[in-house]
Amino acid sequence: MKVSINKGVLETILINIQPYLEKKDLSQITSHLLITNIEDELIIKSTDFDIGLSYNTKNVKIIDYGDATANGKKLLDIIKILKDDEVTLETINDYLYIKQRNSKFKLPMFNPNEFPSFPEISNKPKFNIDSSSFVRGIKKISAAIDNNNPKLELNGALINIKNGFTNLVSTDTKRLAVVKLENNIEDEFSMIIPKKAIVEMQKVFSEAIEIFYDENTLIAKSSHFQFFTKLINGKFPDYERIIPKDKKFRLLLSRSKIIDSIKQVSIISNEVKITFKKDKIVFESLNDENIEAKTEIEYDTGLDEDIYLAINSRYLLDFLSNIENNDFTLGFNDSSLPFTLEDENFITIVMPIII
Repeated sequence: MKVSINKGVLETILINIQPYLEKKDLSQITSHLLITNIEDELIIKSTDFDIGLSYNTKNVKIIDYGDATANGKKLLDIIKILKDDEVTLETINDYLYIKQRNSKFKLPMFNPNEFPSFPEISNKPKFNIDSSSFVRGIKKISAAIDNNNPKLELNGALINIKNGFTNLVSTDTKRLAVVKLENNIEDEFSMIIPKKAIVEMQKVFSEAIEIFYDENTLIAKSSHFQFFTKLINGKFPDYERIIPKDKKFRLLLSRSKIIDSIKQVSIISNEVKITFKKDKIVFESLNDENIEAKTEIEYDTGLDEDIYLAINSRYLLDFLSNIENNDFTLGFNDSSLPFTLEDENFITIVMPIII
């Protein structure tokens, strides 16, 4: 194999596929990238078996066809220090040579034929979804995905597709986040996508995509890349049952004022008591130590009686950092019952702290 490619083009691809490499065991072929060319395209693949990304570009000059592998991190380190000019990649005797003007580097290769194959798209059902809406949606629910939960299905996000809409759902058992998107899909099905894949989707799903799937795998394809992730097998909780149907109180609140007040009080404690009075809202730290923080804002809540919530401030800030509007709605029944945070198609249900 021998190709010539602009340093900037190659560096961008190498940066994007770094998260898919095996980092701990460099003896594994999955610590390497697969570099190949077909007709007038250069294709670079990276995978750790559970998740993978393949980039293709025509911004390359093909001199000779073939395949190569190279340690992904070392190759990126080399490309970063080169000048912004053409770079030549060439395989000679089981080594990949990287050349530019008077500079030359040599990296050992694994056998390209041993590189893991990517799942095939053929014969898989597919659906289309607006990529920008999808990315905004999964970004909103990402914070509520659990980590290292023994119930594996909670370590991912549910994509619940129904006739006319798609719900994106996550929960860490203390809160539940749901984004509802409209669609034109007639079939109904669900899949649970691992948290790592949800994070990486936000980085690469910036253009029109087609999504293919089966019971074990999701594949997303655009004109420049192909992404895949294994799915989590399991039964996601019945999230619709958790969403309160009725709320005794519904308060329209200012996003910026709540954020400012919460940040002041959470310097002392992440656990905060918020008391809603008729003409003001009081924020107090909940802390066993002999320190406290308290602030209040003038706010016409329209309430005839005081109500309070004790919450983990991070849950509230996670919600408020992912909404676009200046106001949001708080839905509330009782201080011991779950309450809702709502903004258009995004809702988070939070379990309060009992005090």
